[in-house]
Amino acid sequence: MSNFDKNFEAARLAMLAKQHSDIVKVTGEVVFCAEDDGDRLSGTSWTLEEDIFDQVTESGFKLHLIELLDDFIAHRGQFNVLPKKEGIVRFGGGDLSIEWLPEGSTHLSKGDT
Repeated sequence: MSNFDKNFEAARLAMLAKQHSDIVKVTGEVVFCAEDDGDRLSGTSWTLEEDIFDQVTESGFKLHLIELLDDFIAHRGQFNVLPKKEGIVRFGGGDLSIEWLPEGSTHLSKGDT
């Protein structure tokens, strides 16, 4: 079995930022959490500095980020890397970054989008 790839998340986020450079110029964050009993994304909460939510959705950015977060959670679960259930993705100035948080930190209710 291979080892956990520490660069996987940063590389994928950099690719997404390049693909959606117009969106990640705007300051925002996405709080996310995973199911209690599985390594799958179960909820997100979006905060954007500007009113671009329609653009975020229509451009495919929202779907792409949600799919990536689900992949990241599953990837961490596969290798039992903690934390793996909650975090925040921040963007602005053309960059995307992720911060993983201990379980119970986000207080995000499961199923938010």
